[in-house]
Amino acid sequence: MQRKMNQEEPALKVIFLGGVGEIGKNMTALEYGDDIIIIDCGVTFPGSEMPGVDLVIPDVTYLAANRERVKGIVLTHGHEDHIGALPYILKELNVPVYGTRITLALLEPKLREHKMFDNVRLNSVRPQSVVSLGAYFKVEFVNVSHSVAGSCALSITTPVGVVFHSGDFKVDFTPIAGNVMDLQRIAEIGQNGVLLFMCESTNAERPGSSMSESTVGSSLNNIFAENADRRIFVATFASNIHRLQQIIDLAVKYKRKVAFSGRSMLNVAEVATKIGELKYEAGVVVDLEQTKDIEDKNLVIITTGSQGEPMSALTRMANNEFNQIKLDYNDTVIISASPIPGNERMVYNVINNLYRLGVRVIYERLAEVHVSGHACQDELQLMHTLLKPKFFIPVHGEFRHLKKHAELAMKMGTPSSNIIICDIGNCVMVTKKSMRLCDNVTAGYLLVDGLGVGDVGSSVLRDRKHLSEDGLLLVVVGINTASGEVTALEIVSRGFMYTKDGDDTVEAAESEVYKILSNYDLKGDIGDWNPLKNTVRKELKNFLYKKTRRNPMILTVVVEN
Repeated sequence: MQRKMNQEEPALKVIFLGGVGEIGKNMTALEYGDDIIIIDCGVTFPGSEMPGVDLVIPDVTYLAANRERVKGIVLTHGHEDHIGALPYILKELNVPVYGTRITLALLEPKLREHKMFDNVRLNSVRPQSVVSLGAYFKVEFVNVSHSVAGSCALSITTPVGVVFHSGDFKVDFTPIAGNVMDLQRIAEIGQNGVLLFMCESTNAERPGSSMSESTVGSSLNNIFAENADRRIFVATFASNIHRLQQIIDLAVKYKRKVAFSGRSMLNVAEVATKIGELKYEAGVVVDLEQTKDIEDKNLVIITTGSQGEPMSALTRMANNEFNQIKLDYNDTVIISASPIPGNERMVYNVINNLYRLGVRVIYERLAEVHVSGHACQDELQLMHTLLKPKFFIPVHGEFRHLKKHAELAMKMGTPSSNIIICDIGNCVMVTKKSMRLCDNVTAGYLLVDGLGVGDVGSSVLRDRKHLSEDGLLLVVVGINTASGEVTALEIVSRGFMYTKDGDDTVEAAESEVYKILSNYDLKGDIGDWNPLKNTVRKELKNFLYKKTRRNPMILTVVVEN
């Protein structure tokens, strides 16, 4: 059926595997004929409803089933929500990867950690580079500004027309490093005709324009001057190399040494320095161990933990659990980031703990120590004006962001009939004249827990949540099958109640179990104890709920003796 339609009316299929209806896990596939290309391959981080999970990655069942048709992966930039899933996905799809030098450099440590760097085909590109993938796709990388160096939009030429994917961007006329966003080339692409525009929507609710990264430097300069005699810590995203450069430059200006703290910060700083994206004179950066011998007024420590991550360096410092650094009243901590939605509580817990240690804390609500790397409404409108797309699909945002961006596109002249708000798994068929939803593909997410991918399913998550909310009760029964007597009975509580305080409840539960056992003939070769275990679990569950209004997980173990 699909082949027949392609013969009658050539169509491009756009497949959304992540990044729509959510923040993070960005991944989109374009399919035409026998060729498929992939845009980005990111992760998102688990919420409280996913206890014990480390990462969430896209489900690529559809791509794995069509792996022979996948011609390559093109990357817009090096943030985790765009490259973080590659070490896992490349095990399923061994295809070439294309990105700018810094993007691939940020990817390299992840691949080495998974012991697959030597087996992956990485291809470095520059802005204005054009890459041909398969018989039907040509991808041009277009320079844009964002909070990580080497960010690009993608202009993709297909048999039905040009698809323009914005990647993550902002319009910054005074960037810290690199060229200004290539608006001239974007305008030229628009003049030549854009069939489909896919644009990020993170700040679609915010009016105006995002502030330039250079404004952070001015604000940080004032803070450095006002804290001349104090030790200064700056927590920020490790991947924001432009921010790191500003901090290092200020440290040099105020004659301070710099130390990096946190694994990801050390990795990014090493990579960025190696390829020349981060620049400083020898002797400026010192090892964290050396900081003990440096006076407070002569030191800046750049650290991870701007999102309050439990195991990050700053969080451990705030909890007084970081062996190499002890915070005190002469320290100033600058949190140069805004909380990602969902992280607010963790961030403010860290701030509260820092205050308890007597530290001076400066964060976004108190000073301009962070600017967004994402376009606000005026910048989005500029892109729509330059590109003049026939069709539009908002991406990179929760549904509310996508909805607001769709409304903005309509104000800019795109008919509502030419706009689709998509969800994960949606497929959109695009021809030169039409755009419509077609059958969905298998999509969703896979959970990474330790070394396992996909080992944690809904039942495991359900059990973990159950345990975290109601605890566990273990019932151990010893039975002499020769005499049919119960020789032992022990009930162990974990996370349900403190046993000493709940002795009366435990004794009542034991009596209830004895009563259940008395109704069974336990003599002889029983073989299968599951019916008895299920009865104990069910009856004890009802008993405990009536007594405590709580519902612990109950496990029953039968030991024959």
